[in-house]
Amino acid sequence: MIEPRVLLSHKRIELIIRRFALQIGENHGNMEKCAVIGLQPRGVELSRRLQSTIQELYPQNAIKYGELDNSFFRDDIGRGDLIVPSPTKLDFSTEGLHIILVDDVLFTGRSVRAGIDALMNYGRPASVELMVLIDRRFNRELPIAADYAGAIVDSRSTGEHVKVEWKEHDNKVWLLSK
Repeated sequence: MIEPRVLLSHKRIELIIRRFALQIGENHGNMEKCAVIGLQPRGVELSRRLQSTIQELYPQNAIKYGELDNSFFRDDIGRGDLIVPSPTKLDFSTEGLHIILVDDVLFTGRSVRAGIDALMNYGRPASVELMVLIDRRFNRELPIAADYAGAIVDSRSTGEHVKVEWKEHDNKVWLLSK
């Protein structure tokens, strides 16, 4: 068994979130037609921190923010554990908006696909970009790629697991073996 190792430290995660916010500002200007939407449950903490950093860096620009549950759009619903949905907090239409969909780890692509399906219930976006803290690019089952990735983990092993640990002042991303 391989010892767990830290992939990203708190300081590195904070720098990544700041870089993400700057990239959004650069790519989308005044952000009037943009929205950051965190995928429940694990993309929400990253999206909240991202929204806070965007507000800090661009106080004159208000970016729309939401949280989206994809539970009933997953292709594994009814195949195992009981799924308890998280609340969706989306009080605006996505019609014509540039959406930045946020999740913690991109692995097979199935959660993101379910998130995109769920998103379409709120309007037809002008575009959807994907932002992830960790991209496990060699494990994709669907043709989905991140537009923004904090770090790339080239792990081909299905026996490894990436765990994102959110704490007030000590965030970490771990690579664990099963």
